[in-house]
Amino acid sequence: MDEAALYGSWVQAWRTLGIGSPDEALQDELLAAHCEAHRAYHTLQHLGECLALLETHRDNAQRPAEVALALWFHDAIYDVHRHDNEERSAEWARRAMQGAGAAPDAADRVHALVMATRHDAEPVGADARLLVDIDLAILGAPADRFAEYERQIRIEYAHVPAEVFETRRREILAGFLARDPLYLTAPMRERFEAAARANLKRAVRR
Repeated sequence: MDEAALYGSWVQAWRTLGIGSPDEALQDELLAAHCEAHRAYHTLQHLGECLALLETHRDNAQRPAEVALALWFHDAIYDVHRHDNEERSAEWARRAMQGAGAAPDAADRVHALVMATRHDAEPVGADARLLVDIDLAILGAPADRFAEYERQIRIEYAHVPAEVFETRRREILAGFLARDPLYLTAPMRERFEAAARANLKRAVRR
């Protein structure tokens, strides 16, 4: 997504929730967060890919505006030295929505959606399943984009010794490969499952 498309996604999500004048300063803060120097994968590229996929699969969302905002916030805080990025991002999302006047139940649902991107439990609900599938769509990307993604992740963990990184990375990718199915929504499974399994098998072998 280019800058105009990102802005359009932002405005549409808030207006759907009844917030006619979304906070542009908040959007600027989120955009700046995705441009932090230590990021290589969790950047505006990833955010744009996720939001573009949501537009393609919008009809599969029960509350697409909430899914969109969850995508905006799911990597809002990203520090490879911490293990509470999702919790902090989810709290930021809830505070922002409450401060903007969104309904409390909507803010709570977005908080839960962001937490689903921890990928440590099967997501509950159609929107959570779609969100998680979108976040994991990179695993089913064309081989060149998947290879770029792998390089980007390594850059983010450049401080980790190679032997440690490779062992842990293999465990993570093998864990995704062991899921059957990997994608929980039918359209995303049809589109990405076969390619994701091929990418993961190659990566695990390496």
